[in-house]
Amino acid sequence: MGRTVSSFVGGVLVGLLVATVGFALVLRSGPGGAGERQIVLKLGHGLDTGHPVHKAMEFMKQRLEELSSGTMTIDIYPGAVLGSELQCIEQLQNGSLAMTKTSTAVVENFIPAMSVFSLPYIFRDGDHFWKVLEGEVGHHLLEAGELRFLHGLCYYDAGSRNFYTTKRPIRTPDDLKGLKIRVMNSATAIEMVKSMGGAPTPISWGELYSALAQGTVDGAENNPPSFTSNKHYEICKHFTLDGHTRIPDILMIGTKAWDRLSPLQREWVQQAANESSAFERELWHAKTSEALDQARSEGVHVYEVDAALFAAKVAPMLEKVEHPEVRELLRKIAEVR
Repeated sequence: MGRTVSSFVGGVLVGLLVATVGFALVLRSGPGGAGERQIVLKLGHGLDTGHPVHKAMEFMKQRLEELSSGTMTIDIYPGAVLGSELQCIEQLQNGSLAMTKTSTAVVENFIPAMSVFSLPYIFRDGDHFWKVLEGEVGHHLLEAGELRFLHGLCYYDAGSRNFYTTKRPIRTPDDLKGLKIRVMNSATAIEMVKSMGGAPTPISWGELYSALAQGTVDGAENNPPSFTSNKHYEICKHFTLDGHTRIPDILMIGTKAWDRLSPLQREWVQQAANESSAFERELWHAKTSEALDQARSEGVHVYEVDAALFAAKVAPMLEKVEHPEVRELLRKIAEVR
């Protein structure tokens, strides 16, 4: 009878915890068996299982289990089965999801200062980019969502965005004049292409291949892995490594789940996240090299250019930034050496 009552009380307590956090953070029987409870963090994202970020999350799950001696783990739901990036962020806020990965461009809707990443040519190169993310600016932005129930854990590399075209190579900004370039439906991206003399054309990503094939647009912009994985090399034979933007992905945990962890548990989660970030950077670097090699093997001409020429064209955009925090972030980013 005592055991029955104890089991009932334990079940009620677990049920209350689950109800409180909406299944974002749950308890279940641990790998050790009887009496041991394992904290399970629920993580949703929109990428496929072969993506470097998903592989990094699997690595994070493994490291969290090791650091916590099996008392903590992560259930990962890829492929947007739990909703879009925007929907997953909202689930973090209401406590029905513990963690998610999203582009910082999407997070702008909740943390306006994140819009700094969408501005062109603010990073000199990849090394400068990661010095910023791992320094004062990066840490500030990870913590900037606390009032919106969002706690940043780490960043993942999503590469640099570059121009690629069907008709002619882009070696200088003047080569963009008169070309219709597909961009995201972003005011910043639209203004950037306009500043260089191009004709920005917002088109959904899923419709881009046919738009390139039919001549609706003359080119687009993205990172090398996206260029090859979507077979845009079949149509676009010119790829320009201008690196106009570097928009990272961010891994976040909802504060409703984070606040229910002990200090030691938070330490484990943070360490696992940091290690997964370093792991993902290595995977992304290899993926990018493979993508460029594949593009060349498919007859694509890859051009190294002087990014300073492109940056000069969009400099007035940066001067017109009105958001005071973003202006301050731009100043600090420029000072990082």
